[in-house]
Amino acid sequence: MDTRAASASDLPSLDRLLNAPAIAPLLERHGRSQVVAALRGELERLRGLALAGEIERNSLAAETIARSVEARLDVAAQPRLRGVFNLTGTVLHTNLGRALLPEEAMHAIARAATAPVNLEFDLAAGSRGDRDALVESLICELTGAEAATVVNNNAAAVLLLLNTLANRREVIVSRGELVEIGGAFRIPDVMRSAGAKLVEVGTTNRTHAHDYADAIGARSALVMKVHASNYAISGFTASVDTAGLAAIAHARGLPLAVDLGSGSLVDFAAFGLPREPVVRDVLAAGADLVAFSGDKLLGGPQAGILAGRVELIAKLKKNPLKRALRAGKLTLAALEAVLALYRAPEFLAERLPTLRLLTRPIAAIEAQAQRLLPVAQGALDERFDVALAAMHSQIGSGALPVDRLASFGFAIRVRKGLRGGLDRLDASLRHLPRPILGRIADKTLWFDLRCLDERDEAEFAAQWSSLRA
Repeated sequence: MDTRAASASDLPSLDRLLNAPAIAPLLERHGRSQVVAALRGELERLRGLALAGEIERNSLAAETIARSVEARLDVAAQPRLRGVFNLTGTVLHTNLGRALLPEEAMHAIARAATAPVNLEFDLAAGSRGDRDALVESLICELTGAEAATVVNNNAAAVLLLLNTLANRREVIVSRGELVEIGGAFRIPDVMRSAGAKLVEVGTTNRTHAHDYADAIGARSALVMKVHASNYAISGFTASVDTAGLAAIAHARGLPLAVDLGSGSLVDFAAFGLPREPVVRDVLAAGADLVAFSGDKLLGGPQAGILAGRVELIAKLKKNPLKRALRAGKLTLAALEAVLALYRAPEFLAERLPTLRLLTRPIAAIEAQAQRLLPVAQGALDERFDVALAAMHSQIGSGALPVDRLASFGFAIRVRKGLRGGLDRLDASLRHLPRPILGRIADKTLWFDLRCLDERDEAEFAAQWSSLRA
């Protein structure tokens, strides 16, 4: 072993390394282009060390360089979009992709991705078709709407609605419903981008029927109701329900649009969960258009769905923005498969992952925590205290913001003398092959097991073994 300091002239050439036996497996696995780029980067790093007198000659062996290059290539090959364990306690976590898709949707996506499909081709007529037709009849069946259309998310649905029906005209909204959604996007900003003029009525906590009626004028195009997301106002409050608003709008010849956000298609109370407004009920109460998300309580892919009166949907489809905002074939394939599950609501709790997670029995989650507690304890040393803990999950993504679901999991605390230990542990867990994500609060790292599928327990345990190693 040559431990003498290396100089820049001792570095092997790129051609010599490319012909070295140690590099051959890398060329076969990653291809010449990537290996050449990685070798150049590694040689540049070694040149800097050699010029600084900080490297020995034995570090310039082809085998040693090959190991470093292999590590570089392995890091570069890691996908940026990776599977994680969601133990944050938020089921529909916006930052983690919201709803999980059922197997039926995955099969539909694979079919649409790997073969030509009748995306915009009418098989019966043998001519060009409308992609919305793939899901429109299902949406109408499940909601009672006359017609429907689909865009890429609910913000796009609201944008399309406002730009089509209220461009350069007024939209009347309660001041208490001017919500901010994720990423600091606010309803007033969406309205402004759509070309509509916002007319605020009422106050933050109280809006009455006469507030809406008094605000309607010659420039009014639309009355809008927005379902509150991520917060709830309680105490001295007043609001106008959908039926009341519909009566006010229709008496003056205006349509009523409702941004329902999470968009439940069934009454969640039937599954022992808090009740959320149901799209069918809102339309039956007099709303002319309802906009809602596909990847929240509906449990499907990211999409914005607009359902309501046939003449209004026709106007939306004629807007050039519709083409810019339309959903792709993979989204429509997944959405059709998920919507089809709602035809048999008695099976939803077992077939729809979102509902299955929300309705997991507390006893099952506690039993799972007891099974996995030794795994977590065995991966951490005596500086950490790992214990079972009762906790509460939240639904997430603006749905039922004040309601909590009883759950169970681990609570990890640091024993005295280990400053910053929780943050370092949290960072280490995020860098595992399949990252484990919890939440830190009250000097504790909490892991809520509600979203841990029992089929994933073996892989979950393997991550803790990697941490220990």
